[in-house]
Amino acid sequence: MRERPGPTALLEHILGAEAAHKLEQRIDRRIDRSGLKERKTLEAFDFDFQPTLVLELARLDFVRRHDDLVITGDPGTGKSHLLKAFGRRACEQGIRLRYARCVDLLDDLHAGLADGSYPRRFKSWALAELLVIDDVGLGQVKKHGDEPTAAHTLYNLIDRRHGRASTAVSSNIKLSDWGRYLGDATLTAAILDRLAMHALRIDIEGPSYRQHIAHERAAGRGAKRADRDRPARPDADGG
Repeated sequence: MRERPGPTALLEHILGAEAAHKLEQRIDRRIDRSGLKERKTLEAFDFDFQPTLVLELARLDFVRRHDDLVITGDPGTGKSHLLKAFGRRACEQGIRLRYARCVDLLDDLHAGLADGSYPRRFKSWALAELLVIDDVGLGQVKKHGDEPTAAHTLYNLIDRRHGRASTAVSSNIKLSDWGRYLGDATLTAAILDRLAMHALRIDIEGPSYRQHIAHERAAGRGAKRADRDRPARPDADGG
């Protein structure tokens, strides 16, 4: 006969479940405040498809060292998935995270110039323990009148964080093309100089993972269609 748990064990179980539930709620709130909309995980990343990655980054030791991380590579190779997974893990570890695509971060700061909220917005981005700037080179950088260039805005943010907190960046374009994209080659060189000083670099080579999945699905549909169209096999006793 199975022995029923005693009152002490039952209470510990209830308290443990309550503590786990509260921890999960705190993590959810951190993720919501971070701007991280997609909750990617490292467990869901296809490391067989992209074997050049450094799994040690998952411990987020680089964040505690205030090192930066720069991930480059062609579109679709998993850069954003990795950064979002690192961001989720940061929230799980109680690390203050802010996440944005590069164009969205720049739009937010430029909006602050228009409505007078720039100091508050800038401080929020600057104080994050881990700032993830995703997809540099993807999307059009806006420029209105006498507003600072994207390079000027990004330089101010990177310079404020340099050596104090970690910034993780992904880019779909070569670093040498950042000057043209951000609108000022000199300031862009200063940005890259600060990022490169304490940065871990990962360059992901290979075909697009999305195309890889699409080809696999197409091949699977083709195999099913071939099975469906194949003539029925006669029974063993004649038929």
